[in-house]
Amino acid sequence: MAPVPENRIRPVNEAPVVPNGGFVLYWMTAARRTERNFGLQRAVEWAVELKKPLVVLEALRCGYPWASDRLHRFIMDGMADNRARLKKKPVLYYPYLERSLGEGKGLLKALSDLACNVVTDDYPAFFLPRMLEAAGKLLPIRLEAVDSNGILPLAATDRVFLTAFSFRRFLQGELREHLRSVPTKDPLSRASVPPPPVLPRKLMTRWPPATEALLRGDAAGLGAFPIDHRVEPAAIRGGAKEASAALTRFLRHRIGRYAEEGSHPDSEVTSGLSPYLHFGHVSSHEVLARLTRYEKWSVRRLGVKATGGRSGWWRMSDGAERFLDQLITWRELGYNMCSKRTDYAEYDSLPEWAKETLGKHEKDPRPHIYSLDEFEAAHTHDPLWNAAQRQLLQEGRIQNYLRMIWGKKILEWSPSPREALEVMIELNDKYALDGRDPNSYSGIFWTLGRYDRPWAPERPIFGKIRYMSSRNTARKLRLRDYLERYSG
Repeated sequence: MAPVPENRIRPVNEAPVVPNGGFVLYWMTAARRTERNFGLQRAVEWAVELKKPLVVLEALRCGYPWASDRLHRFIMDGMADNRARLKKKPVLYYPYLERSLGEGKGLLKALSDLACNVVTDDYPAFFLPRMLEAAGKLLPIRLEAVDSNGILPLAATDRVFLTAFSFRRFLQGELREHLRSVPTKDPLSRASVPPPPVLPRKLMTRWPPATEALLRGDAAGLGAFPIDHRVEPAAIRGGAKEASAALTRFLRHRIGRYAEEGSHPDSEVTSGLSPYLHFGHVSSHEVLARLTRYEKWSVRRLGVKATGGRSGWWRMSDGAERFLDQLITWRELGYNMCSKRTDYAEYDSLPEWAKETLGKHEKDPRPHIYSLDEFEAAHTHDPLWNAAQRQLLQEGRIQNYLRMIWGKKILEWSPSPREALEVMIELNDKYALDGRDPNSYSGIFWTLGRYDRPWAPERPIFGKIRYMSSRNTARKLRLRDYLERYSG
């Protein structure tokens, strides 16, 4: 097993490793999977070096922003999957579900008091950076955060890229070496670590691990948690097994049509992987590995010149190239922003030209103005927008192309750009399974000018922000089945 690259490891504190501790603790927070996971791999490295057992803590608090049945169910699916996968591995898996606000406080510290060191996931968005910083100050032993977010390490860049073109050109110049530094498929396979430890009964009684039955719980089981029960679970289930099945469907039945039909809602040829990537149930390394096997591709086929072009550099099929531009360029562009700026979700993080033109037109008359409640309930005059919002309410997702028109219309129908941003973030993070993610913030802020350029002619409300209309969208896309399905 090759060592985890140094540029993916970040010490969170300056506390020491305690060699006489009882075990190495892997605190699974963002990369919630057992395969192709640099964080788990790093924890295995420490366990082997120190000749200590390994404990994997995967916890779910109930007080996170937008906590709901939908998000809890999806995460719990993944925990059930991890429990099954780790049952026969040389590791103690500790799944913990907080039943009341603050009930889980102290668990991480109690485990760290018994451990040699702690390894966790490095994730640049939502509340996780603050949680990591607080943990680093609290823990008496070394805490390392490991970047398993994407193909390009977060530390490989020292600036924020302002356009997809500039980032793509950077990737084409730098990515070749990183394509060879991949996480081990199964870091626990043949791992030479001692048998799992027995944790103190007092600790296990104070913070009882979730049972298999609880992780498989139905709606009644979810009702016991103090979370938002109005946001019901989506039909899509979470976990690495479901992620793998979604990837198989995409490669077998959809990728051949992805380039030509990916934008058409009626075609349903998108991958459906974004929720699994967000919750860490699948790694972008795994997606890329499966895709390259399907394409019978090797790194030797890569283009030599970094042009920044959207196609041709990978030298794969049209569908594969378009998909990789979404998986790597656009997805990791958002991670680049979130890892370098703490204000990534604030209005003032927009480019100066965008703030200037939106400010100039902030007082323009709006043809329609809707409240958050009206937006949330899909009560607008526009059938296409309402259909997209109903898909979000029902399924926790919006078809890829329609996400853009969804955001543009909220900008047009809100009293101000700042209020439009608040509505977009609230609806997306509350209902979308892939919300609260660097990639989803990229999409939201794109509608307001991030990663874009000024457009002519200058229009009311939008100014020089790129304009989109439902009428033009309906003219370009096949929508009949989609509109019927989400007609309400």
